[in-house]
Amino acid sequence: MKKILIIGCGYGGVVAAWRLSSHRKTVSVTVIDKSRNFNFLPLLPDCIGRRISPRHLVYPIDKLSSIYGFNFVNEEVKYLDLDKSLVMTSQRNISYDYLIIASGSETNFYNNEQIKRFAYKLDGAVDASKIAADIKVREFDAFVIAGGGYTGIEIATNLRVYLEWAGEKKRIVIVERAPSILGPLPEWMKGYVRENLVRLNIEILANTVIEKIEEGSLAVSGGQQFNNAMLIWAAGVKTADFLQNLNCEKNPQGRIKVDANLKLKDNCFVIGDASYFQHQNIYLRMAVQFAIAQATTAASNVIRQIRGLPLRPFIPKDLGYLIPMANNSCCGNVLGRDMKGKTSIALHYLMSVYRAYGFRNKWGILKTLITGVGK
Repeated sequence: MKKILIIGCGYGGVVAAWRLSSHRKTVSVTVIDKSRNFNFLPLLPDCIGRRISPRHLVYPIDKLSSIYGFNFVNEEVKYLDLDKSLVMTSQRNISYDYLIIASGSETNFYNNEQIKRFAYKLDGAVDASKIAADIKVREFDAFVIAGGGYTGIEIATNLRVYLEWAGEKKRIVIVERAPSILGPLPEWMKGYVRENLVRLNIEILANTVIEKIEEGSLAVSGGQQFNNAMLIWAAGVKTADFLQNLNCEKNPQGRIKVDANLKLKDNCFVIGDASYFQHQNIYLRMAVQFAIAQATTAASNVIRQIRGLPLRPFIPKDLGYLIPMANNSCCGNVLGRDMKGKTSIALHYLMSVYRAYGFRNKWGILKTLITGVGK
């Protein structure tokens, strides 16, 4: 029986384990993750504005283990030895015949210890709980979001919706080091989002960086000072440290470059955010849909390789993307069609409910979206 090891229990890891579960007579599957829970990332900002309970965005990995028949090791991976087919955690060395790396991504503080110490991040439900709780108990005068990408926009609009619900008029500022928000997205989308941010009285400081941060205050380039401010850091992500230290070709975020079959090495596959995959001269962006699709291909290729069959290349199908904002404005592109408005926001939440794990979580999310009351 071949030993298959999966690092990470996000969507990529769960789907890979699920796909392999039908081959239990020939393979044993072990999943390693430092968290005890699967975290549903797409709705984390909604814990602030729509007051979705963070408990509806987690699902115990132990339960997933029982459902899909894999072994679960709740430990953090520290080092990989691909030549010896070993994974080293903080407590043990684990050998494998095949490895699927699905470790996702995490907030990148760019080695700035001050920012890491004083800024809030949004990597999981625990982080969302902390932000939501501190907004209520700490009387911040301003809210600064570092990063004008998808996540930064979502966080800023959710903050405004929450503050309006609470009857508080506070300053919200998005700080973006690039000349404009939303990077390479089409100009019509940027314009649509900017107009909505103006309506919500959310400021944008482009070509600006955080220069100094202390507890309760920060300064940005250009001389502006924010006192008694909450800083939420959404200015980029990176792969886990054990991948950053791996000697192989990577992009600046630490994503591992893989071949057409998602392989890094003969018995090692990399998927999801950890994977830097090129198709038709374009590298795939980080997205749940690609993590799910790559997990299916990687699991299939592991079985095909065990059986001595030719591997199948991963051919992505881009279903599109949406930028949901908490006041029910939304824009994006779905199946090649530009979308904006209420239809697109409804599609976003329908897909979110569909992809959430557990009936109670699905019902909890749906009930909160309908009634506007989270618990």
